Amino acid sequence: MGNASKAQVAPYSVARNLSAADLRTALAAGWRDFCAHPVFGLFFGAVYVAAGLFLYYALIVRGEIVWLVPVAAGFPLFAPFTAVGLYEVSRRREAGLPMSWRAVLGTVRGHDDDQLLMMGGFVFVGFTFWIILAHGIFAIFLVESGMGQESLEFLRTGAGLMMLLVGGTVGAIMALAFYAITVISLPMLVDREVDFLTAIIVSLATIRSNTLVMLVWGFVIATSLFVAMMPAFLGLLVVLPVLGHATWHLYRRAVVEGGA
Repeated sequence: MGNASKAQVAPYSVARNLSAADLRTALAAGWRDFCAHPVFGLFFGAVYVAAGLFLYYALIVRGEIVWLVPVAAGFPLFAPFTAVGLYEVSRRREAGLPMSWRAVLGTVRGHDDDQLLMMGGFVFVGFTFWIILAHGIFAIFLVESGMGQESLEFLRTGAGLMMLLVGGTVGAIMALAFYAITVISLPMLVDREVDFLTAIIVSLATIRSNTLVMLVWGFVIATSLFVAMMPAFLGLLVVLPVLGHATWHLYRRAVVEGGA
């Protein structure tokens, strides 16, 4: 890869020539990783599914229906962090290292430097901010509709439709920001001893250098997760691990160390 096809970022270079073919290659490699070690993929998929079902039933039981929309919209923000163990599975398979639950589950500690945990905290704060912001938007239009907060019938009103439009736009902007920050940084933190700020910078540089392709990848991820959530979240048992493994391979294609 020549210098014209790379952009220098700190001690790393990011590809400038990612293509749709790279996305197809990453997906194919992700599927192979999942098939080679399905137990790990199903485990992390099940954790994500269980969390989604818990949130759903907790809100229903408590009668907090008003929170369903913002929680459902923000829940995918946790998907990249849930996939951290999947990145380690792909890394170990690529390097020919033995698989073990201790090694894979221990990945969340990062390289004993707490960088991954700091990123996890960052994601959690972002999710919390989204919930507060989305609930504020929800409440404003709910008051305008004149309907009780125990009902979602107002979504059929003009105020409800406007709420979905405004909330959807704000949510899409936030989701895009978090995607740009985490899509490369999280697998990079698994792969290399680097601080999370540098990893974020590299992730943003990858987006900037391959805007169209990375936006397409973000659309593929968002659409796949949304469709997989439809049948009681069960589609996530396969979709989440395949996308996680595929993201690892896309990261490996996009980022190299040094400027050579």
